[in-house]
Amino acid sequence: MAIRIVTDSASDLPVKVREQYPEVVVIPLMVVTDEGKELADGIDITTLEVCDAMRAGKVYKTSQVTPERFEEVFKSCVQNGDSVVYVGFSSELSGTVQSARLAVNMIKEEMPEADITVIDTLCASYGFGMVVQRAAELVRQGVEKDTLVELVTFYAKHQQHVFSVDNLEYLRRGGRVSNVAAFFGGMLNIKPVLDVEEGKLIPVYKCRGHKKAMQKLIDMVKERSTHSDISNQVVGITHSDCMDTVEEVEAMMREQLGVTKFEVGEIGSVISCHTGPGTIAIFFVDEWPKEAGYQVVKKG
Repeated sequence: MAIRIVTDSASDLPVKVREQYPEVVVIPLMVVTDEGKELADGIDITTLEVCDAMRAGKVYKTSQVTPERFEEVFKSCVQNGDSVVYVGFSSELSGTVQSARLAVNMIKEEMPEADITVIDTLCASYGFGMVVQRAAELVRQGVEKDTLVELVTFYAKHQQHVFSVDNLEYLRRGGRVSNVAAFFGGMLNIKPVLDVEEGKLIPVYKCRGHKKAMQKLIDMVKERSTHSDISNQVVGITHSDCMDTVEEVEAMMREQLGVTKFEVGEIGSVISCHTGPGTIAIFFVDEWPKEAGYQVVKKG
């Protein structure tokens, strides 16, 4: 019996990583246009298209994966005799995990022996994607399912996300800050720095200007990686159409933290709809499991 890893597109897995793990099933969330048309994340619409449209004033909505879609994918796996581990987008940011749980209940009414586990990572973007990647690597190592679930849950708990958005207006549209805060933030060139805590999006600092915001991100990485040897990790960086900022952050991390290994990708179209163009995010682990046998998973 094989273990199949299923996830959703909010994991923002870089193209290179998706090619490295073709066995991982990625189900797209949807971008919804003003006309109500649903576009599959990363398939029918790209991050660049979203960013260009948002700069021009367009506002998008997004929708979660439906229980019916999960039922279809999960059934295709269990009917082959496989176990399923769904590694999912934070339940505090989307109803997608709840859709997956509903699908499991529907399947078990028909197939009570179906072996399907749903893990709510409480993570987002490639912070979530890095957990998916480790799950796939554990499957390749032949780890038993119970151990895999335990380790994936550990990685999710210890996955750090720090990021900055370019314009408070995009967060205001999503209800993250007030109209007044967005207005004065723009006037004063305030760049918010945010975190994901217990699955929720939390503003933690307001920095005056781009350079100070980038330095604050680096400082936060340093503060939170004291138990995990950041210089020996693969650090994830994702962005919404601001590759120049990625290069800037990479250089700062090389110089200040000794990081030499990076996995760079785009923030997907769904998450970019909420954070807006110019968003930069850094992902890393703040602690590793104690088992020496998982060095290949934890080291880049």
